Amino acid sequence: MAAYLAADPRVEWVSFAGFPDHPYHHLVQRYLNGRVPSIITFGAAGGYEAGLAFFDALQLFKRLLNLGDAKSLAIHPASTTHRQLSQTELVAAGIRPETIRLSIGLEHIDDLIADIDQALDKATG
Repeated sequence: MAAYLAADPRVEWVSFAGFPDHPYHHLVQRYLNGRVPSIITFGAAGGYEAGLAFFDALQLFKRLLNLGDAKSLAIHPASTTHRQLSQTELVAAGIRPETIRLSIGLEHIDDLIADIDQALDKATG
């Protein structure tokens, strides 16, 4: 999923500890023997509005505040968990307006990609 998102022109950036250039990749190798957690953070092209539109368009992913479940979950922190913060505080917390966090669950990858694809279409189209 991280590689799919990184290759998509509708996505501005992707952060995934499984990527060799991730700042904590070496810690995954050292402490988790290379077993990368299924958490992916990315930004839909278009800022806050695109991030929120993406989040609202998801159908298979559960839109929940917790991460780490057997179900695939998503959150748009700028409009949910961190909505009370100012723009300056969001930046200080490492949260961009378009930030989406995904926790990949047990659903089939083709179904998850289809959901991501349709949501990106609605968010950036």
